[in-house]
Amino acid sequence: MRLDKYICRCTELSRSDAKKRLKQGAVKVNDEVVKDPGHQVYEETHVTLDDRTLSFAAARYIMLYKPQDCICSNVDELYPSVLHLLEIDRAFDLHIAGRLDADTTGLVLITDDGQWSHKITSPKKACHKRYRVQLSRPIREDAAELFAEGVQLQNEKNLTRPATLEVLSEQEVLLTISEGKYHQVKRMFAAIGNRVVGLHREQIGDIELDPELNMGDWRYLTEEEVQSI
Repeated sequence: MRLDKYICRCTELSRSDAKKRLKQGAVKVNDEVVKDPGHQVYEETHVTLDDRTLSFAAARYIMLYKPQDCICSNVDELYPSVLHLLEIDRAFDLHIAGRLDADTTGLVLITDDGQWSHKITSPKKACHKRYRVQLSRPIREDAAELFAEGVQLQNEKNLTRPATLEVLSEQEVLLTISEGKYHQVKRMFAAIGNRVVGLHREQIGDIELDPELNMGDWRYLTEEEVQSI
């Protein structure tokens, strides 16, 4: 982890304030003054600020039930960030592991553990995500077979990875995918001549959206949930 980020995690300092203190020579790493904000430190590294030992803050892992009309971003744009829903200190130091569109509801995982987040978002890790999908017209009979083989998305070179489709009714299905291309679920159904009119993420890896949460609510993940990723 970068030294300036480490200082922010251990104190109430902003990134800019941490850099100022570094420039002033107030920070020591293993008893040596370090002024480089990009210097790499680890949980076991001994870091002091004004000769006071900094204690590494434990990483945070959060499950949030995302409502519509908010975005999975650290910056407010047309819609507000989901991070406003978190009533915790320094919520905007966190990041979203696997984003959802503004009009999509459901499970969002939020953390400040970059390695853990990478296991969810990296295409190489093939972390599965399950969506409940409402469609504008009845699902075609061969849709499950087509998705299992992979479909061609517009402006994409390769087929999608094999996906699992479970038909609940003519116009409601469960779709499980292991990648996260731009608007992928909507584009997959468009590729077979249908249109998504409702989209809700139920599961990421082995972590399922807690049925006790109401839309807009959140809770910390259990240790078992964290370790499942």
